[in-house]
Amino acid sequence: MMSLTSAPGSRPLRRAVTPVGRQTESPVVELNVGGEFYTTTLGTLRKLPGSKLAEMFSSSAKACLDAEGRFFIDRCGTYFGPILEYLRSGQLPTQHIPEVYREAQFYEIKPLIKLLEDMPQIFGEQVARKQFLLQVPGYSENLELMVRLARAEAVAARCSSVLVCLVQNEKDDANCADALRSLEADKRSVVKFGPWKAALDIRDLLDCMNMDIEAQGYQVRYSHNSPLPAKVSDYFYTFSFSWW
Repeated sequence: MMSLTSAPGSRPLRRAVTPVGRQTESPVVELNVGGEFYTTTLGTLRKLPGSKLAEMFSSSAKACLDAEGRFFIDRCGTYFGPILEYLRSGQLPTQHIPEVYREAQFYEIKPLIKLLEDMPQIFGEQVARKQFLLQVPGYSENLELMVRLARAEAVAARCSSVLVCLVQNEKDDANCADALRSLEADKRSVVKFGPWKAALDIRDLLDCMNMDIEAQGYQVRYSHNSPLPAKVSDYFYTFSFSWW
């Protein structure tokens, strides 16, 4: 939160700024966004009332200044430029769309957020794939469990594996019950996904799991080489993690 006047005892600004509420036109404002420097106007920053960015530069906001008297925002400055260009002229970014989308969400630039969500890069990830995965109960929690199990088995080993059971409906769940009990008796850990109500493509789900684990920095691949009897093997997949 920022004020357009210096806080008591702070270093004075190096430029004259007309007091808020008295200016006939927007004063020039210098910004330091995470070490990147920008020059714009107060009117541009306040262009969308209700946004977090406009609130930062409201008349009642508290100043945060750098050593040179520039208004400081503690965010990555690389992707602030496209935010500023959108506010100035409505221009949409053509590069680094996911990163700009993240910053637009932080600053609560709602019209830009909506426009970015219509772009293929964001629509595919935030709309299509996200809605796909929301149909799988406990997806994120199960993914986290897979990683924990893989790490627990990785001591002094180059690879570790996690067995996964995918059951689409109650019938599949019943078919796997005996196999799951047998694995539990053998102290073999299994992460079970499902059942779920939607008609999901299993291969798409497996690819999503692989993609999301790799996004965390792990090397992983899955295979369909279950050691279980043929009548239930179709429900089980092995995810192999490589550590070095």
